[in-house]
Amino acid sequence: MKIRKLTPEEYPKASALLRHAFPGSNYEVQLFDNLHKNEKILHEWICIHRSKAIAYIAYSNAFNAKKVCGLHLAPLAVAPQMQKQGIGSELLRFSLRQKGIMEKPLFVLGDPYFYKKFGFEHCTTPICPFDQNNKHFLSIRNTTSNTFTVGYEPEFLIGA
Repeated sequence: MKIRKLTPEEYPKASALLRHAFPGSNYEVQLFDNLHKNEKILHEWICIHRSKAIAYIAYSNAFNAKKVCGLHLAPLAVAPQMQKQGIGSELLRFSLRQKGIMEKPLFVLGDPYFYKKFGFEHCTTPICPFDQNNKHFLSIRNTTSNTFTVGYEPEFLIGA
């Protein structure tokens, strides 16, 4: 198993992985495709095993109005047949140690039980526009006390 930065040659592998990891949803694949098509700044890694993509993680900019205030972790995907083996956890731990990630506030909309294992905590500010009462909105290194609605890249609004 090898973790490396995603290259344009591997976009089809990552896209196929997202399709399999989120059956019944086109959102993640559309998000991935649109972020790349629109050349948004992303930090992303892929986990390869026997020349197959088995896991993928990405971070995109988080905004306070038009100013970047951190990064959003989304999506994190593991191939269905490889889930429950610690691969997603290993990829997340790896990404959290990378330059460009480890010094910024990070936000994630996800399962609190899972993400708290990695140091994420519930946050009340900023407000997540996709999560009523911020029930599943967590952060690391979030020092903001200002109340604002955190912004996402426009590509996240697909079908919203």
